[in-house]
Amino acid sequence: MSTPQAPIGSGFGAASTAADVIAGHDLSGKVAIVTGGYSGLGLETARVLAGAGARVVVPARNLGKAKAAVESIPGLAVEKLDLMDPGSIDDFADRFLESGEPLHLLINNAAVMANPLTRDARGYESQFSTNHLGHFQLTARLWPALVKAEGARVVAVSSRGHVFSGVDLDDPNFENREYAPYLAYGQSKTANALFAVSLDALGAKHGVRAFSLHPGGIVTTNLVRHQSSDFLKASGYIDEDGKPVIDPENNKKTIEQGASTTVWCAVSEKLEGLGGVYCENCDIATAVPGDSTEMLGVRPWATDPEFAERLWQLSERLTGFIAS
Repeated sequence: MSTPQAPIGSGFGAASTAADVIAGHDLSGKVAIVTGGYSGLGLETARVLAGAGARVVVPARNLGKAKAAVESIPGLAVEKLDLMDPGSIDDFADRFLESGEPLHLLINNAAVMANPLTRDARGYESQFSTNHLGHFQLTARLWPALVKAEGARVVAVSSRGHVFSGVDLDDPNFENREYAPYLAYGQSKTANALFAVSLDALGAKHGVRAFSLHPGGIVTTNLVRHQSSDFLKASGYIDEDGKPVIDPENNKKTIEQGASTTVWCAVSEKLEGLGGVYCENCDIATAVPGDSTEMLGVRPWATDPEFAERLWQLSERLTGFIAS
């Protein structure tokens, strides 16, 4: 039975931090992988999971930068991974599987946002490749370790950006339509949410549950590097002096607040037996109509099971990998 896309009353809220959410949890003996876990939201997520006792693997394209970022945090190990390189994903997964360890938490956090048109070696558009297809292949390759955990969770960091676009199943890589950075970003974030829908439907019988989430608007991470200060001022995320505006009730958060929903999806007891839903502000999000002007809430094209299955099949064709 699918989980209703409606709040469940978590006891946390927009201003809650990752430290608030993890309090009282003992993750000793658990293994987590956090992509992009060496900066921004990913680093905070990895830090609090490790602080609760988990062994956390941080895959990174730039090993030197990643090691420098996490060297002072016990329990974090850096491994090589480039999400736009299928061979690199295979190598990372093979190394992990050879360890024989179960994988209790897979946090698909790494992302690029609204960058100029870039393609991977296969010709796939970089936001779709990094944010969705790379994580799709990574999850498929790590499937045996997720099943072995007998209660794993996969958390896909989506975004309110899903409101910008559904997924164009006929032209996901902008080969026959004009490229627009935010349209491509929205498509990739919708894909993250739909990925969780299909993965949960596939994984529930194996004890693998999946969630997607919007962390909130955070302008103190490297994700916003392609946005101008004028754009961020006009959007209300920085003030006239260039300082971040922190107003969590209105979707403007610190890194610590932004990582809270990721951590909540990973550890909350209230989500036991649930899955396949889009979350925000440390709760399951409200489903809203496609034409809604609400700041938050999830649009129907990001939770449709039939559309999710069609995207899953497309992703299998584009990557050549099947999760079974």
